[in-house]
Amino acid sequence: MLTDYEKSCALQLEKLREKEDITILALESSCDETACAVTRGRKVLSSVIASQIEIHKRYGGVVPEIASRNHVMAISQITAQAIAEAGIKKEDIDCVAVTYGAGLLGALLIGVSFAKAFAYALGKPLIAVNHIRGHVAANYIADPDLKPPYICLIASGGHTAVIKVKDYEDIELLGSTQDDACGEAFDKVARVLGLEYPGGPQIQRLAKEGRPTVKLPTPLRNSGGYDFSYSGLKTAVINYVHTMEQKGEEFSKADVACSFQEKAVEIMTDAAVRAAKNHGLDTIVVAGGVAANERLREVMRQKAEEYGFRVCYPPLTLCTDNAAMIASEAYNLVRSGAEAADISLDASATVRITDVKPR
Repeated sequence: MLTDYEKSCALQLEKLREKEDITILALESSCDETACAVTRGRKVLSSVIASQIEIHKRYGGVVPEIASRNHVMAISQITAQAIAEAGIKKEDIDCVAVTYGAGLLGALLIGVSFAKAFAYALGKPLIAVNHIRGHVAANYIADPDLKPPYICLIASGGHTAVIKVKDYEDIELLGSTQDDACGEAFDKVARVLGLEYPGGPQIQRLAKEGRPTVKLPTPLRNSGGYDFSYSGLKTAVINYVHTMEQKGEEFSKADVACSFQEKAVEIMTDAAVRAAKNHGLDTIVVAGGVAANERLREVMRQKAEEYGFRVCYPPLTLCTDNAAMIASEAYNLVRSGAEAADISLDASATVRITDVKPR
């Protein structure tokens, strides 16, 4: 039996289905950024991010317990800041959105718990958002003219996949990583080269000083599909570095970084281009934290020009974890007829890209 709150939320959502300028307050706390944003339609009114990178640098990676504690300390303050910067009142919010997965379970629970309480106190619908699909939806903010169908390359610290976006909420998974995600591989290679966390920006910086002279493998080269494997590539780099060190031979860390980055980018872009060609689509979208990589963008642009594709990717501020992308996906969900989440909503450390609502 539905509660009065659930009945009210259902009625509110019905009225919002046809409303283009829906005002959404969104929260994101899946890893080491506490983020809150307010959007109206596809327009971002405010986006506040409290990053923990400087805290986790000393440990060489994200420490889940520390991340969770910092979310607790930041979430109320950044929510108030996002509302103030948006120039709205709480009563102006049409619905509240929150990342329920995937990510660090403890970190996710902070955002989910806060969002449930916030939405209930306001008497507003709560929309549960898949973090991975949020990365894809960031592109709708960056390019208001973008419409499905298209191929999307998802490249982040926890996920690497090629998907076919048939409609805003109709996604087909074509291929994904069979082991490490590309962003995870960047971090691990950076660590073996003695670079700071996060590894992606450090590898990119060092690679500019080197040349792709180190021969590295192309995992799953002849598989014929769209799956990825970064574990073997990462291991090849680690073995090369350790072998050179054990022999006492000099080697260029810049060349190693450049060689690894070139191969990592080649694997991703080749898969995306093949998917677009095989499925007869002329648009490729790049999403996720690794979409901020300059070399990835450059190579994707070159291949798009070569094969006649249109390529889209978000600005750097929308590549890494943020709440504006969560609001963008929530907008899709509301307009597509999704139901509100209830007060029993729980966080989930793992979700599938095809999951539209919590399992």
